[in-house]
Amino acid sequence: MVTVAVLLLPGLGLLLFTMTYLEDRLFGDPGPPRHARRRHLRLLPGGRSHHSPGPRPEPARASERDAA
Repeated sequence: MVTVAVLLLPGLGLLLFTMTYLEDRLFGDPGPPRHARRRHLRLLPGGRSHHSPGPRPEPARASERDAA
């Protein structure tokens, strides 16, 4: 009986590891959205040249900024 238990131990250990890994992948917290991983666009405030006519718009407050 001890021999059978020792022979089954590696298989049960592998099964336990596999089930733990799968549960973590299925029920874990999702990662950040795909578009939020890399920030390749760096937007500068303003954007109008000094030679353009017309009044300059007021900068947006933090509550009015777009999160994307």
